[in-house]
Amino acid sequence: MRVRWRAAAWAAAIAIAWAALFGARPGGEAAAQRPSPVPSGEEGQYGNPPDLDTYIAQLSSPARDAWQKPDQVVAALGLKRGQTACDIGSGPGYFTLRLARAVGPKGFVYAVDVEARMVQALRDRLDKAGVRNVAPVLAVADDPLLPPSACDLILVVDTYHHFPDRTAYLERLRRALKPGGEIVNIDYHRKPTPIGPPLDHRVARETFLDEAKAAGLALVREPGFLPYQYFVVLRATKASRKG
Repeated sequence: MRVRWRAAAWAAAIAIAWAALFGARPGGEAAAQRPSPVPSGEEGQYGNPPDLDTYIAQLSSPARDAWQKPDQVVAALGLKRGQTACDIGSGPGYFTLRLARAVGPKGFVYAVDVEARMVQALRDRLDKAGVRNVAPVLAVADDPLLPPSACDLILVVDTYHHFPDRTAYLERLRRALKPGGEIVNIDYHRKPTPIGPPLDHRVARETFLDEAKAAGLALVREPGFLPYQYFVVLRATKASRKG
């Protein structure tokens, strides 16, 4: 039953990605445009603010570049042309479009988010920019719906604390890696900073590394140029690869 459920979930994700890329289903029928749901509740869905339009604008603002250093981050990832990357918690595509440029037209990027309006905002940006090597994936909270052994690199930025079962989610990400692939987590230090979420929403670097170890991942390098966030690069351990 679980195998059939995951197969069905992945088939649904492929259909979403195909529609986002080509505006039609594989059989050629035009894909119907669906209205994006409005976040429910005072705090919004998945921890996002209720005013999602303003939040999307903030995520994409050039003012973020000064401290997030996105071009320097992507350069540090060491992506090669033709590789496959994944942006977890992609939002409106702040990192996604940069990853798409890094892997080039023969490469590919999965852009994963659980908020339908975020995915729609990304689709709009991709369409406007004429980008065709990105597949937006509307995932579920506890599963990115990625195919196994698909990604050379998976990037997670300011998103890890949203995962309902963090170690289990990392295990799913690990299974989505190609041999030698890497998972990169960038998140706020658990100490006061001029920007960032409340401290009780943050996951300390040491806590993250403990949970990554439990998920079969090991630290391989750690760039140190971001002022408010840790930046850790992980690979699957030999023991987890045998499993």
